[in-house]
Parts: sequence; structure tokens; C-alpha cells
Amino acid sequence: MHLIWENLIKNLILLWTGEFKGLDTGDEDYVLPKTVWEAIGEATAAAGSTIPSAYGSRVPNILKDRTTVSAEMWSFWTLYIGPVLLQNKFLQQKYYNHFVCLVSLLTICLKFEISHAESETVCVGFEQWVTDYESFYYQHNPVRIAVCPVTVHMLLHIADSIQDMGPVWCYWAFPMERYCGRLSPYICSRRHPFRSLDRYVTESTQLTQLMVIYNLFDLLNLWPLRKQVEGTFSMPLCVYAILVFFLSTNLLSDPTCILLPPRTDDKLPNGVTNSVCAALATHFSTATKKVKVQTICPHLQLAHIRQWGRVRRINSDAGDIIRAVLTSTTTDDSRDATFVRYKVYVDRNARDINAVEVLNGTTLYGQLERLITIQLPDTAFAGGARALAKPSDRVIIFAAIRQCVVGPETIHGLNFHFYEKLGGLDIVDITSVQALKGYALIDRSGSLARAVYEDEDDHARRTALNAEESAS
Repeated sequence: MHLIWENLIKNLILLWTGEFKGLDTGDEDYVLPKTVWEAIGEATAAAGSTIPSAYGSRVPNILKDRTTVSAEMWSFWTLYIGPVLLQNKFLQQKYYNHFVCLVSLLTICLKFEISHAESETVCVGFEQWVTDYESFYYQHNPVRIAVCPVTVHMLLHIADSIQDMGPVWCYWAFPMERYCGRLSPYICSRRHPFRSLDRYVTESTQLTQLMVIYNLFDLLNLWPLRKQVEGTFSMPLCVYAILVFFLSTNLLSDPTCILLPPRTDDKLPNGVTNSVCAALATHFSTATKKVKVQTICPHLQLAHIRQWGRVRRINSDAGDIIRAVLTSTTTDDSRDATFVRYKVYVDRNARDINAVEVLNGTTLYGQLERLITIQLPDTAFAGGARALAKPSDRVIIFAAIRQCVVGPETIHGLNFHFYEKLGGLDIVDITSVQALKGYALIDRSGSLARAVYEDEDDHARRTALNAEESAS
């Protein structure tokens, strides 16, 4: 925490803005013009509207409001926003590559589990990074020794700490800092501050022991308990999956699904209806029997179709809430939570009607437009030539996703994707939606997944806020 977010990153930005202890650039040219930094600061503040709140707090303008940026905000800016905003900004690409190399190494350090091979990568990587840092900023000039604080040298020992004590989240300073932040409001006496601290620590420990011994977590919880939101919908299979999930890890491919209001029974547009027919045909087809769209259409005309505004699509009661852009309501300060990653199976021989079907799993990104529940009538399973199989699937949940046309541009070593425009509409099963995405299609569930600290109060507070957001 203090080594990276409170020292190294701040010093790098001071170097790039030309404000580091009065030093010039020497023989290098790494300072960005003031107008560029003004644009980066404004873009950082504006990015908060396109990043879901589940990713963290809004990062303010790092140029004008630098004093209000916390260590957690610096962490998010470094790992997710900085690599995008700094791209193609330096006159020489080597400075940007040097920064991206740092982000890649930090991403490994923040993983939940780190292998011996990865720790060796961190060791060799930081050795090279520090060598390049000395070449770019110190330039082997004793007059510039101020750019080599002890925090730069400490980077060389991160790999040793990981090998001796495990990933950095096991011993970082966030828990201590949070605990100190909880203590300060309870100092009620300037004359005897330590008595106030002792009393708070004793009483809070006593309450904690009462909660554990007598199972009074709900009774002594100071935050309001989550209530069932009126108008929600969840499949019985999803409720069953919650129970089995704790007994087996084999149901990860069929996670929980809770649909949240607003909801509407308005008729679907014709184009969406046609796509839903095709999706239903695929849904009910088997290896031995292909269901045609013409078979589905009569059943769909009699089906009860409802559209929903939001879905909680994670294996926990406090999961991320994903919004459908066309069927949910937003406010001026809302944060965009409509972009998702989803997986579909594409026929490699789709263009050849005579070829054998070969399905390949493909990961795509897109914007969730609609959440659709379809309750088929009894006649759909009553037998006959048009009867459908799987009577347990009378209620089907589809997600209408507008696919992002992802361009070839990417950031080497990071799981960043840039989309140029929105393309065609895909109708997929809700279980195909895998994760909520943010700014520049950041995929934090992949190589950019990281550990975050959350104490008991944070968890209770986030649960209460999610319940409040669900009800809004």
C-alpha cells in the first residue's frame, strides 16, 4: 500500500508532470505537456460514469484534486485507467512501455495465489524495471539522486516477501489503516485519548465475542438487513444451485440469477421477436432433433413475455447488479453497469449448409439491452408435431446483448479491449453472461483480477447499499 500507491505512483506522476523536487528531464524527454495532463485529469473524473460502482470509488481529477485521492483510488487508476489514458501520450514509447511493465508486475503481485514461477517472474521483472528506471530518470547522474528514494530499491525485495510470506494481500497495510480509521472517531477526550481508545477496543471486542458465542450477528448488526425486493424473480433451479454450490464446485457453470425491477409486459419489437424465436429454436434443439423457427413462432405468440431492468448474476446474495440499458432507469449520477462479457457457441461451418456442425466456444463483449423472461403455454408441451421437449424449461430467461465490435488495438500484457462500435444483437441464455465489465471493456475477472480488502463493516455496508439500490 505505502510502497506502491502512496509513494512510487505519486513520484512517477510528479516526474511526468515536471514537478519532482525541481528537477528537469536531463537527457530524457518524459514530461507530458500541461494540456495533456489537464485532459487526463478530466478523462479520469469522467471515467467514473462508465465504470460500475462494484469496481470501486470514483477517482477524481488527479491533477486538480490530487490530495483527495486515496491509496485505493491510486491503485484503481494505476491498474485500470492509467494504461488507457497514457497510451500514445509520451513522445517516446519506452516510457509508456515501462509503465505498462510495472502494471503487469503489480497485477501478478495482487493475485490471490502466486506460483513459484510467477514469483520468479516478479523478481526478474522488477530487477529489469528498476534498471530501466535508473536509466530513464536517474540517468546515472549523482545530481539526480533524489529520483532514487528507498521505495524504488524496495521493489527488488517484493519477490522475496512473496516467497517468504505469500501474496501481498496477506500482509498489506489496508487492514491496519482501516482499523486506525475506525478508532479515530472514538477519541472523545483530548486529555485522556488512550482511555477512550481502550474503552472502544474493549467494548467492540465484547460485542464481537457475544455475536460469535451466541450467534447474534443479525441482532447486533448495526446495518439494516437485506430485505427481499418486491417484484423480483428467480428461477427455482437458481435457488437450488445456491444450496448445491456449497457442497460441490461443479455448478459454477449454472450460477444464481435474480431479476430485479423495473419490469414491463410491453411487446417486444419485431426484430427482437424474430431473434428470440431463433434463440428458442436453438434452446430446444438436441443432437437428434432440430427444432425449426416455424415450430417456435405459434408457441411464442401465446407465451407470457416480460422484460426486466436489472439482474444480480453472481454466486452471492451481494453480487454485482447489471442493468439493461433499454429497460432500466438511471439518474444523472448513475454509473454505467450495462457492459458484460458473455460466452456463446458459434458454428465454425455456419456458412456451409452442407457441412457438419462444429461448435466453438467464443467469448464476446457487449451492452446488455434487455432481460426477457418467456413463460411458454401448456400447449407447447402437450404433444403432437409441434411439441417441445424439456417441460421443466417453461420459464426461460434470455439476455438481449448488443455485441461490441472489438478492434485489433490492445495493450500488450494486459487484458484490455477497445471497441469501435456496437454491432448485431445476440439473444443468449442468462447463464451465458459471465461478468460485469467497465471502462474500455476492462475484464477484471481475467488476468486483471486482484485482491481487495473488505472488513466486516464494509461487507455489511455494501450489502445494505445493494439492498437500497435494488429497491430504487
